[in-house]
Amino acid sequence: MRWLRAVEHLRRTREPGVLVTVTSVRGHTPREAGAKMVVGRTRTWDTVGGGNLEAVAVARAREMIAEGLHDPETLTSSLSDRAPFEHAMQCCGGEVELLLEPLHVPPVVAIFGMGHVGHELARILARHDVDLHLVDSRPEALTEDSLAGLADADARVHVHRVPVLPELVLGELPPGAHVLVMTHDHAEDAALVDAALRTRGIGEIGLIGSRAKWVRLRHRLVTEGGLGEEDLARVVTPIGLPALVGKEPATIALSVAADLVIRWSREGQALPVTAREPR
Repeated sequence: MRWLRAVEHLRRTREPGVLVTVTSVRGHTPREAGAKMVVGRTRTWDTVGGGNLEAVAVARAREMIAEGLHDPETLTSSLSDRAPFEHAMQCCGGEVELLLEPLHVPPVVAIFGMGHVGHELARILARHDVDLHLVDSRPEALTEDSLAGLADADARVHVHRVPVLPELVLGELPPGAHVLVMTHDHAEDAALVDAALRTRGIGEIGLIGSRAKWVRLRHRLVTEGGLGEEDLARVVTPIGLPALVGKEPATIALSVAADLVIRWSREGQALPVTAREPR
C-alpha cells in the first residue's frame, strides 16, 4: 500500500498532507470505493482515478494544506461529458464521492526526567496523537516494567536512556519540540535548560519547580552563561494551568497535560506551556 507508506513518510518528515479516499461510486468509475491517495505539498502517492477527478482533488487538498484546515471535506465529481470540468474531460458515465482528510503534523513533547511527575505526565500524553520523547540519565527510571503502562499508547513513544549528558538528546528532537525539564537533580535541570536555549529549533522550555528555583538559575544563565532576556523569555516556570494547583505528582501532571491539550485544540496557534502560580 503506497498510500500507507506515504502517510508514514509525511509523519516521519513532519510534513502536512491530505488522505483522499473514494467513499462511494455510482455507475462506471475509474476506481472502486476504498481507493486512496495521499497528497503532499509537492508530491502525490497512489491514485483515485486520474484525470479531472484527481486533479480537482489534488488542487483542493493543497488548498487545505495551505490554509491549515483541520476538518475533513467531501467532494463529489460527475464523470460525464455534460458535467463541467477544470482540467480534462472524463466521461466514464458515473459519479464519485471523495473524502479529503487532513494529515496533521503531531506535536512533539520531550520529558526530561522520568520521576513521579514524569511518569504520570507520560501516561496522560500517551493517550494523544503526539511524538513523545522520554529521557532520563538513571537506568532504573526507564525500565520495561516502568514503561509497561505505555504499551498501548496512541502516541509515538521514543525512549532515550542516556546515562551521560542527556542534553545531547536535544539535538535529535524535531523542530518546534516542547521541552519539559523535571529531572531529579537541579544541576541537571540547569544544564538542560542552558543547552535547550542554545539548541536551534527547540520550542518553549517548561521547567518544573518554584519561582525561587528559577530566580537562582536565571541569574546563573545571565551572569555565567551570557544569555539575554530574549533567550530567557522562552523558559516558562512553574508549568501547568494556574487554576489547577496541588503538589501530588498526578495533579501536577494533569495540570501540565491539560494546558498542553487546550493549546493543541486551538487551531493555528503555537503550543507554549503557560506558567502556573508558585507553590
